[in-house]
Amino acid sequence: MKTTIDDCRIIELKRHHGATGNISVIENGKVIDFDIKRLFFIYDIPAGATRGMHAHKTLHELIIAASGSFDVRLFDGEREKTIQLNHPSKALLLPNGVWEELKNFSSGATALVLASKPYDSNDYYRDIEEFLENKKEL
Repeated sequence: MKTTIDDCRIIELKRHHGATGNISVIENGKVIDFDIKRLFFIYDIPAGATRGMHAHKTLHELIIAASGSFDVRLFDGEREKTIQLNHPSKALLLPNGVWEELKNFSSGATALVLASKPYDSNDYYRDIEEFLENKKEL
């Protein structure tokens, strides 16, 4: 089955509000349908920088704006759309087979990414032409 941008979706994380602040929880098998095998932060992003610029062959991600805001451009080989992430209770579920670019970071923005697999350089399409040539396999 071919993955498209329609397979990407926003998940509203439940907020538990208290007098001392909010908390949102992500648990394997409850909020997302994959086990979290890796977690990383992207921060101190220089003005005008673009991150990502790749697609995964098998890995799935959940991307959250832990602070600030940024845009995520999604491209499936035929169509594209851009989603703005601007609150920690709003997460983007990104399956494999979709090209991603993170850009337009606000000052002090931090992107939190939860991944379904440990890092494996062989799981990446880093060249858009290679991605397009192999898209039918994803």
